[in-house]
Amino acid sequence: MFKTKILIIGPSESGKTVLANFLSDTVETIGGDYSPTHGVRILEFESQNHGSGDRDSSCEVELWDCGGDFKFESCWPALMKDANGVVIVFNTDVPSHVKEVETWHSTFVASQGLRENQCLLLVHHKPGSGADTSPPSLASHLSKLHLVHSNLEEDPEDVRHEFRQFLGSVVKTMSENREHEEMSIIT
Repeated sequence: MFKTKILIIGPSESGKTVLANFLSDTVETIGGDYSPTHGVRILEFESQNHGSGDRDSSCEVELWDCGGDFKFESCWPALMKDANGVVIVFNTDVPSHVKEVETWHSTFVASQGLRENQCLLLVHHKPGSGADTSPPSLASHLSKLHLVHSNLEEDPEDVRHEFRQFLGSVVKTMSENREHEEMSIIT
């Protein structure tokens, strides 16, 4: 069984904690008062690997819900260590969030050498925001990444399905990397 470390990152007040709680089945209800994450919260759970190619496989997931305030930037190298995948959460209703996506990507994905399939862009629509599902205008290199619109009020299971597909892709990459390392030791 693989142990997978997934970071949930993005601007403050984009919905990272709500999504992390939902994806890890930590809470029954969605919503509540806003409380910023200071540093990081680590949620652990087990998940079946959908899309990994092995129907019976499961993995232990460490979901790192990272605070979006840049005052925690000095902690980021420790958060990034050994990360297998990154979910960048942002809200297109807040123009600064769209501009920050490139910074989050270059810091947490590109600098760590993660592949495109190890990054998921998640446009989170807060309750009552009127979900605009048109693609946001992002830098060309970001448009190659898988982008999912999240609306936990209207279609929560679609969000869960997309996350599990992403998780399966991350585990598949981990498996391929492990096989490559083993072959390099043998030869």
